[in-house]
Amino acid sequence: MRMNRFVRRLFRGALCGGLILLLADFSAGQTTIQVDAGRGNVNVWVPSSYDPQVPMPLIMALHGYSANGPLFESVIQFEPLSEQYGFIYLHPSGTFDGTGFRFWNGTDACCDFYGSGVDDSGYLRALIEQVELQLNVDPRSIHLFGHSNGGFMSYRMACDHADLIASIASLAGATYLDPLLCAPTEPVHVLQVHGTSDAVILYNGGQVAIPGAGVYPGAIETVEQWASSNGCSLLFETLPTLDLDSGIPGFESTVRSYVSDCGPGGSAELWTIVGGSHQPLMSASFSPAVVEFLLSHPKPALFRRGDDNGDGSVDIGDPIHNLAYIFGTGSSNCLDAKDTNDDGSVDIGDPVYHLSFQFSGGPMPPAPFGVCGIDPTADALNADCAEYPGCP
Repeated sequence: MRMNRFVRRLFRGALCGGLILLLADFSAGQTTIQVDAGRGNVNVWVPSSYDPQVPMPLIMALHGYSANGPLFESVIQFEPLSEQYGFIYLHPSGTFDGTGFRFWNGTDACCDFYGSGVDDSGYLRALIEQVELQLNVDPRSIHLFGHSNGGFMSYRMACDHADLIASIASLAGATYLDPLLCAPTEPVHVLQVHGTSDAVILYNGGQVAIPGAGVYPGAIETVEQWASSNGCSLLFETLPTLDLDSGIPGFESTVRSYVSDCGPGGSAELWTIVGGSHQPLMSASFSPAVVEFLLSHPKPALFRRGDDNGDGSVDIGDPIHNLAYIFGTGSSNCLDAKDTNDDGSVDIGDPVYHLSFQFSGGPMPPAPFGVCGIDPTADALNADCAEYPGCP
């Protein structure tokens, strides 16, 4: 799937490169373009820092049941944050149900109450892909934030399109109760924000008060289900408290972070607003905190193990390049590529391993070797690989 997206970007660059310049004057400040994935035009906010030659993160916001995209934006105020933090932004609206309320067909619990079967999962993916055709979106940094029904929909997107979505944040939503209904193909970073006094989507789980609606899990169960799916240990860290609800005195929100032993590109976090309702009175720090979480959780960068210099091939030049780095006379654009033996560190053992493989019949370097991929071993070396030239 990632290679297909890279091919699309090449196609776009070859045939549609001039289109971007015609859509808007990006040097004149934040502006908007419009995209259509089959349901009419949707506005996309583009910050003034956008450069068609540089991939930029994308955030999509999903409203709750009976609301719409513009109304949700009036509450969360992500448009100015798009300019401040430098991300492409859109907030689409769902379709109407039998009572005239807009909704998203998220999980079995929420909120296709009238059985329309509308394919919102496919539509939202197509909408993102339409943006990718017109703008240079960073394929490693595509994120969703949803409230209530939009939170349920965000979880469904993570289940259905883990190859596309780097991270999601859900306010007062939940994932599927049955883990078998969610089969992500790779890890996705997940943030759940939930008030303990939420009387609509209960903190401890329950059922929406609509006949036929499914049961949803509680906030802790939701996060721990995703922590397990991402390969994380359920031994969480307790992080400093946050001020998310201006209607509650002090730093009222506790933080659980599940980051130990997670697979590459996966983690889970729970922000519990103690005493918070279904629609908390968002503090000035709420939306920036959510945006910062999302943007700080991209997918891991691709690299080729053993291709130390990033020239697309593995040869004698690579251990020489590695030795120069180890002894302080060279630089690195991806430590993971230099970690030839995949022991989580770059040292003299790596060029020795490399030379043994090339000239003495030693073992082949571990994956990803020979092709671009992610490190199957959890370590901190991937952080500097975003500019690695050997992979798209």
